[in-house]
Amino acid sequence: MELQEIVRPLIEWYQANKRDLPWRREATPYRVWISEIMLQQTRVEAVKGYFTRFIEALPDVQSLASCSEQQLLKLWEGLGYYNRARNLQKAAQVLVAQYGGQLPADYDALLSLPGIGPYTAGAIASISYGIAQPAVDGNVLRVISRITASHADISDPATRILVGDELRKVMPVLEPGTFNQSLMELGATVCVPNGMPDCKNCPVYRLCEGRKQGVAPDLPVKTAKKPRKLEHRTILLLVRDHRIALRRRPPKGLLAGLWELPSLSGEAGQAEAVAAVRGWGLEPLRVQPLGEAKHIFTHVEWWMTGLRITVEEASPSEELVWAGPDQLREEYPLPSAFRAYLPAVEA
Repeated sequence: MELQEIVRPLIEWYQANKRDLPWRREATPYRVWISEIMLQQTRVEAVKGYFTRFIEALPDVQSLASCSEQQLLKLWEGLGYYNRARNLQKAAQVLVAQYGGQLPADYDALLSLPGIGPYTAGAIASISYGIAQPAVDGNVLRVISRITASHADISDPATRILVGDELRKVMPVLEPGTFNQSLMELGATVCVPNGMPDCKNCPVYRLCEGRKQGVAPDLPVKTAKKPRKLEHRTILLLVRDHRIALRRRPPKGLLAGLWELPSLSGEAGQAEAVAAVRGWGLEPLRVQPLGEAKHIFTHVEWWMTGLRITVEEASPSEELVWAGPDQLREEYPLPSAFRAYLPAVEA
């Protein structure tokens, strides 16, 4: 099977079957860029609302470059992988300083921007500027592995480079963005991960070597990830006058620079929690257990136990700020890991 054979069937299928997604309605370079960064490691359905809200608040490169970090992270709140948002702003500041506030119509220049790798650069270049560059993500790697019956390990960077090189040879000069999106769409809706692809609805059914050889469900080959590290944490919901205490996380590491509910390492008992609270200049009045919760990051899994502690202030602490419901909703970005305990604020 020659890879060139899949181009026209995929493009025609995509044009007839593509989903109506907000960033496709007006595929400007800025909108494509924001959507592709949001879609990294995040489901399409989860991104739709975030994308619309983000574009309404920061409609162009200039507004992204100049917004406060707190506003940026609040708009990103709940999407996770917050360095994606920080790199967006770093790239926007470069664009304002060096490119007149516009994303360049040049693949290599796009690739030089913070947070933009070969996939994102290929997506922007092809979809917005009609530049014949592939955009190889996990969906595309899976689709091509099955179509070609390849057993190459897709977690190996060399495989990604090889697939990109092969696709570059067959990129349609007049419709590179449509072809890239057809591959992405096929992987998202038909040639799905983790089991049996929906072969009967595939536009390249008759061409697919993986289907012919009966190996499509077993592909792609991918090296198993290392098990996540487990960490136990005790989350403290400190409540005073219908406000809760927030603390800024360290500038480096997991959830760097974001706000959190104060927490202690390990499974702390009430005595240890009370001692920590007093160390922040607070006097505990009532302690209530909140139960357990779990949150999964890329390489770490938090197993959490919560304590709701009603307090009064004995002496001010510079480490904590106090936020009411409106401030939590509009001002302070709080990662999803801690939100399991927010319903207990009014308990």
